[in-house]
Amino acid sequence: MTKVGVIGATGYAGAELVRILCTHPDIEITLLTSRQYAGERFDSVYPAMAGFVDLVCEELSVERVCDRADLLFTALPHKLPMSIVPELIQRGKKVVDFSADFRYKDAAIYESFYQPHTAKDLLAKAVYGLCEIFFDDIKNADLVGNPGCYPTSVLLPLIPLLKEQLLDPETIIADSKSGVSGAGRSLALTTHFCEANESFKAYKVAEHRHNSEMEAVLGLVLAKPVNLSFVPHLVPMTRGILTTIYAVPTGSLSPDKVRDCLAAYYSNCRFVRICPDGRPPDTMHVKGSNCCDIGFKIDQRNNRLILMSAIDNMGKGAAGQAVQNMNIMLGLDESAGLMAAPFPF
Repeated sequence: MTKVGVIGATGYAGAELVRILCTHPDIEITLLTSRQYAGERFDSVYPAMAGFVDLVCEELSVERVCDRADLLFTALPHKLPMSIVPELIQRGKKVVDFSADFRYKDAAIYESFYQPHTAKDLLAKAVYGLCEIFFDDIKNADLVGNPGCYPTSVLLPLIPLLKEQLLDPETIIADSKSGVSGAGRSLALTTHFCEANESFKAYKVAEHRHNSEMEAVLGLVLAKPVNLSFVPHLVPMTRGILTTIYAVPTGSLSPDKVRDCLAAYYSNCRFVRICPDGRPPDTMHVKGSNCCDIGFKIDQRNNRLILMSAIDNMGKGAAGQAVQNMNIMLGLDESAGLMAAPFPF
């Protein structure tokens, strides 16, 4: 059994991570930290976990967590992980970080969208944790930057088709809709019930920070700069992301060619499901799971491919993917602890 700790266990992503880990067959959760709830039992913060997790949340002490865990998840806001991860790595621990702090290779890009980076020397060492794309790199990594939820939903449908040069990379438009849990558990006016309920709105149009993350990863995969237009939306539901991507084909493109490309690329990927014709992805069909459902339609009249994907933003978009990364890093079965089926309704 590998001993793991969750730093920042009481945010939404951290709590979902604890939920998945507590039944993992090869893992023992040895500590949970929480600044706000230090001294309180985890199942008093999240009563749903009664009978599953009885650990008491603790204040963060790097020395203490290193003594009690072999792998650490840092489920913290941006900027905080870069102040503690270097010491965790120096002490020989493996780390999966939920923030953006270790998702970028270029510190200048990170700093232009976030804040000054104080652990730049680790960026070359860190691996972007999009499991189906960077599996071999993750397998040998000590530090993984867990991808953002929006990028996961955009990159998984796009990358196979772009790598096969079936789409013009200069024509990509991505439109995503996310449930309110993506904003985290901290209170904010825009996520109050009366503000979000019966409301459907775009936000941070053409300036969301995940835009830079997607472009950085696509540039890395294709070995050339890639720009895309990205518009996120907030929808009045708790969990889920539905993404629709529009792009112009580079040549003649048939449905069979698209399906064959996606099916071949993800043939050995347990959590990517290619939807049958006539059944587009639906957030309800991935809820509570680590699955990414991908569908498509060719708009022949306008010579445009329409790609669609659905993920649970707390699952494949955060905690589920983090556990998948951990499994790969530890040499475990990639799907260990993640085989709970999506909620059927």
